[in-house]
Amino acid sequence: MVLDSRSNTTSLKKTPLNALHKEYGARMVEFSGFEMPLQYRNGIIKEHEHTRLAAGLFDVSHMGQGFLTGNDPGVAIEKLVPSDIMGLSSGNVCYTLLLNDDGGIIDDLLVSNLTVSKLGPVIYVVLNAVNAQAKFCYISEKLKNLVEVKPASDRALVALQGPMSEMVISRYFPAASELVFMQAKGMTYQGVEYFVSRSGYTGEDGFEISLPEHCAEHFVRCLVNEPEVELIGLGARDTLRLEAGLCLYGNDIDESTTPIESGLNWTVSKRRRQSRNFPGANLILEQIEEGVAKLRVGLLPQGRVSLRPGSSLFDKGGNNIGVVTSGCYSPTLKQPVAMGYLLKKYSEIGTTIYSEIRGRDLEIEVAKLPFVNTNYYRGK
Repeated sequence: MVLDSRSNTTSLKKTPLNALHKEYGARMVEFSGFEMPLQYRNGIIKEHEHTRLAAGLFDVSHMGQGFLTGNDPGVAIEKLVPSDIMGLSSGNVCYTLLLNDDGGIIDDLLVSNLTVSKLGPVIYVVLNAVNAQAKFCYISEKLKNLVEVKPASDRALVALQGPMSEMVISRYFPAASELVFMQAKGMTYQGVEYFVSRSGYTGEDGFEISLPEHCAEHFVRCLVNEPEVELIGLGARDTLRLEAGLCLYGNDIDESTTPIESGLNWTVSKRRRQSRNFPGANLILEQIEEGVAKLRVGLLPQGRVSLRPGSSLFDKGGNNIGVVTSGCYSPTLKQPVAMGYLLKKYSEIGTTIYSEIRGRDLEIEVAKLPFVNTNYYRGK
């Protein structure tokens, strides 16, 4: 995660919660062209631990929200992704990948099949913040005459994550407790329509709530006043997602990586493999059948030093065999963890590899992902 606290924040975009973050003592940094909270007064480790134990509230309004409308937007968007969107029943959510013609990952995104009162049946998408407007333009151009793409720049997005999140959210949306992981529904609070999905990017049970930006500050203040809830910044969001083995676009996946190299094979559904009609299908299906040269893996550095993104990985003979893409100290495991790409022959769990840190060789063990078991709610 690239964060820059030295940027001139006066030129950055701001979310509807910007003033609230500063009121609560946030350390603000540049992220994806936005001024965002890195951490609050308690610090990253305590915020991380609070999310694992109770309920952490994240401002993710910098993400790109939008609606696809038309005769059959689910059929249309399948031209750009490898997942079974046509088979996505109403109220369900799918994590998928926006692919270029070579099978590289333009973005990872959430796609929901929703019914919105003013729009009718729609495909609701959430893109990463980096170049979100350009990506909406890309989708619009690729699906010209098939769908209308409506970026929802007037909506905020917050994520309530942790084992107590259902208890909290049910005080505002009783029907939220009926959702299971990767389900979504339009719900009303104080006469306003919200979109609530049981999803998130921390590995914990939780919810993402899309709401009109003019309601955001009031709603967030209500949530923060709940005894179980604390505001959480980007720093802990990064450590949480890395413990859960989740990719960060721009670090762990980008247009130079395919779903198969990234360990995201499951995003390529069985029906789409048979139809072979998604971008980069020939290469991706060849990789499924014949294997790949490199793979995303978990990494456990031996010692207390964290690996930095971009650090080279070596075998015992000093040969370059890969690169680190994400790394941090794990507050849960009390040790450094990382992810990166390795040549396939070195990717077996338990393999010992090396990196150079401050002029010395650091021993690293290839590890199973996730580092910390996920706690998604899939029903009783």
